[in-house]
Amino acid sequence: MSKNLKYILVLVLGLIALNFIGNTVYKRFDLTQDQRYTLSEATKQIVADANSPILIDVFLEGEGFPSEFRRLQSETKQLLEEFYAQNSNIKFNFINPLEDETNRDLVIQQLNNRGLTPMQLTVQEQGKSSQEIIFPWALASYNDVTVKIPLVKNKLGASQQELVTNSVQHLEYAFADGISKLVYGKSKKIAILKGNGELEDQYLADFLTTLRDYYFIAPFTLDSVANKPEQTLNKLNAYDLIIAAKPTEAFTEEEKLVLDQYTMNGGKSLWLIDAVAMEKDSLYNASGRAIALPRDLNLTDLFFKYGVRVNPFLISTPYSAPITLAMGEGSNSQFQNVRWPYSPLVNTSNTHPIVNNVNIIKFDFASPIDTLKNNLKKTILLESAKLTKLEGAPKEISLDVVTQEPDPKSFNKGSQPLAVLIEGEFTSAYKNRIKPFKMASNKELSTATKMIVIADGDLIKNDVIKNVPQELGFDRWTGQLFGNKEFLLNSVNYLLEDNGLINIRSKEITVPFLDQEKIATSKLSWQLLNTLIPLALLAGFGFVFNYIRKKKYGA
Repeated sequence: MSKNLKYILVLVLGLIALNFIGNTVYKRFDLTQDQRYTLSEATKQIVADANSPILIDVFLEGEGFPSEFRRLQSETKQLLEEFYAQNSNIKFNFINPLEDETNRDLVIQQLNNRGLTPMQLTVQEQGKSSQEIIFPWALASYNDVTVKIPLVKNKLGASQQELVTNSVQHLEYAFADGISKLVYGKSKKIAILKGNGELEDQYLADFLTTLRDYYFIAPFTLDSVANKPEQTLNKLNAYDLIIAAKPTEAFTEEEKLVLDQYTMNGGKSLWLIDAVAMEKDSLYNASGRAIALPRDLNLTDLFFKYGVRVNPFLISTPYSAPITLAMGEGSNSQFQNVRWPYSPLVNTSNTHPIVNNVNIIKFDFASPIDTLKNNLKKTILLESAKLTKLEGAPKEISLDVVTQEPDPKSFNKGSQPLAVLIEGEFTSAYKNRIKPFKMASNKELSTATKMIVIADGDLIKNDVIKNVPQELGFDRWTGQLFGNKEFLLNSVNYLLEDNGLINIRSKEITVPFLDQEKIATSKLSWQLLNTLIPLALLAGFGFVFNYIRKKKYGA
């Protein structure tokens, strides 16, 4: 056999081996600096558990997209390709819902009815502005069940570029969350405490509707504690989490012992507490005044043992949401949004998964929280702005404050904690104390568990207009949507350790954009540059070539 034939045979065998290896060994490499295409382990597990096809329809398709949202479109496509690489059961299509111009209005109405609200964008092209409507949503279907997936992550005051950056960071979480709902369904149970003057259901409707997509929810009253305390505790222990939404009536010692033992048995809890009794509605009277009073819920010793104390002060800060008032007299009066220092806004830079990348959160008549030293780990999730003033109760609150110029020097208390996460092995508040009733078994040290205390009961309260609950965090007067619901949902997910989803939120992605204004102003110069330089180079090359040719061969 000749040497050339041997080389050809080796080459053919090598190509066959290489082809075989390429078909059997599969590996994707993420060479991006921020590892944006590397899925988290929680996402991989969720995607891998889909044992039948998941069909995803993405509505990010169409003409007239601004460049920023074309980036969101491409990032979404890349992410879904990664999902498909993990599990071929993930199928996706990009659809333009407004492709048929003749039925445009009907399609918009139908999508609206399904909860897929449209988004109006400003498109900047060649120095001109135009308006376009898009539907930044996806629908995922699995075994005859469909969930909607939001693709845009709103943030108050954000530009379109910032909006897209936030949305790209949120994409993996949004799709993993949606697929998780389809694949796993619901297993954990949440008890909504009743019987101590908590918020009525209509004021919790929006948040509870959101929670029902993830968990089983039921009301739970502590009234039976007086007669059957141990039986009540046994029933409460069947729930993974309790939510106390703005109780207004004091808890009895018997009720507190049941709640304490629930924690000792590893139960998680979310407390939204008002240490000062004050309602904004009480100001809308002839005088525009009301008295803020301390509210004693008989929980101070319980929280003190757990390492926190909600103080009966009101937080006042210039960094706050406005209040809407009728200004003027008679027929000349108009509704205006005016500064209202008792509605603190919190824009956190905290990187904890619960609050990372969350929109601005609105409080109403919030109080400060002290953290106390003990063996428990305490994380301040939310805190007020540095310019903060503390006002003790009792105190008269008047709408006249909107007409007064605040003294900057009076806001000298610094940032005040408003929401605290407590984790670890809790010590019973009734350790070495006389119990209000005898129990067959009484624990003095809990298994590892978690608790979140928020010093504002209104954080979870949605508006109700004409008996219709509104979206939690939506301000109908300013049209702004605050991050209250997202923060509370993240809190519940974290407390219940829901499939590690909450950790996906910590992913940071940098999305570079072109400067559209600079493109419009320097467009002509770049066009000339790209046109003339190649011509100049070609002419120069021709001149040098002819010069050398003439010199070598003569004219």
